[in-house]
Amino acid sequence: MDSKSARRNNTFQARSLLLKTSMRSPTYGTRSLLWRRFAWTCLVGFALGVPEAPAQDPVASQQDSPGNAETAPSSDPLPIMFSHSEMDRLWLSGQVNIISQWHPAFRSPYQGPNSLTPEAQDASSRALTLFTGLRLTATTALLCDVQETGGHGLGEALGLAGFTNLDVVRNPTLSKAPYIARLMIHQIIPLGRAKKPVEQTPFSVFHELPERRLEVRFGKFSLADFFDFNSYGTDSNLQFMNWTVDNAGTYDYAADTRGYTFGAMLEYHDRWWAVRFAEGLMPKVANGINLDADVARARAENIEFEFHRETIRHQQGVLRLLAFVNHANMGDYQQAIDNFRAGLTPKPEITAHPLESAIKYGFGANVEQPLNEWMGVFGRWGWNEGEHESYAYTEVDQTAQIGAGFNGRAWHRKWDRAGVVFVSNGISRVHQDYLALGGVGFLLGDGRLNYGRENIIETYYTLHAWRGIYPAFGLQQINNPGYNRDRGPVLVTTLRLHIEF
Repeated sequence: MDSKSARRNNTFQARSLLLKTSMRSPTYGTRSLLWRRFAWTCLVGFALGVPEAPAQDPVASQQDSPGNAETAPSSDPLPIMFSHSEMDRLWLSGQVNIISQWHPAFRSPYQGPNSLTPEAQDASSRALTLFTGLRLTATTALLCDVQETGGHGLGEALGLAGFTNLDVVRNPTLSKAPYIARLMIHQIIPLGRAKKPVEQTPFSVFHELPERRLEVRFGKFSLADFFDFNSYGTDSNLQFMNWTVDNAGTYDYAADTRGYTFGAMLEYHDRWWAVRFAEGLMPKVANGINLDADVARARAENIEFEFHRETIRHQQGVLRLLAFVNHANMGDYQQAIDNFRAGLTPKPEITAHPLESAIKYGFGANVEQPLNEWMGVFGRWGWNEGEHESYAYTEVDQTAQIGAGFNGRAWHRKWDRAGVVFVSNGISRVHQDYLALGGVGFLLGDGRLNYGRENIIETYYTLHAWRGIYPAFGLQQINNPGYNRDRGPVLVTTLRLHIEF
């Protein structure tokens, strides 16, 4: 799914999705020039952003709206850099997300081929997205997004199940040229006469929608654009940056290395609930860029139910229940261990198996609850069967998270964002045994393993500096990186510059 995760990400209106490569610097003294520029950018942004003036509200940004959410037109929209076109049928917007991270040296008595490097290092990434949409009729639209990503992630994006930057692409051999991230047809099928006004977003360019309707999408997109969304923990542009915070780490959603797939999605929306189903192509190999077009052998089914209800202080809470089933050429951890013990391989090798179709399935729950106009709480739980290899997102078989999100209304900075979250990730017993015997996944492999759950605390503060400029500070602590009690903890500091236009 970045995240794939790109998300989402980059996770959000370019969510989640993009994902991850890396660059190393051996000492604190050799941190990049870009890091220092970010620091100045953040300081200047803070100075410009206090206090916020009404003159900084030129136009609405729809990047703060989810792909699967219905939001009424806002009278207090998120500021952006330039006014959007007034052409009724055409949508045009964009974003830039630049993230620089650093961690000091940490304890590491040993390391393997896929370990996070223990020496102090820094790395920076960028993600640029151009969103376009054309409303062909009152019920049909064509969406096309172009993306360019570059830079690096800490430790070549290896050694952590909950990696710290959702915007890093994990394959350094990929071309750096711009590419089409999304290209889809969006069709609305009304099921009633009642309509309601909604905000346009890069994923839905309609001004109003029927309350009861079917929505059909077909083409290239990220499943993380529409599944497992959470208003407080999905967006690597303005919110958290860890893979397993912005998406459930157990959701091994169908995607290529960059986080996208070709597929079809059907949604039914009613007033207080919705259900969505998607069928997508799986990659040919774990974390691969090429998708398998043989749907008899490789495919993914995804279904999610979404329920809305007013609860605390008449604030509307949301519950989402997710299930997925992946069919792909996946290895079996126990089979890899048995082959090693029988002397057929020099170490457990999850890829040492004939071409075959295996099944991996999982479930998730996702809740968000506003408490007032400036604060809300959220959480996720996820599980997958853990017998077959982690294939498309990250190496997590169980996850649980709880957190809180804030906006700056309480301190008179209504477009600022802040949040704190705790997430605990785990893997199945056979997955533990595989890594302990020296096996390597597409992200993890310390050569051995003293197992412990990978526990992560992340916090951030995003400033609204001026118009569509949003610098941010972030901090993550990862205990038992790669599920290994013998290594870490790892402390990661983050500077981010996000621009909406």
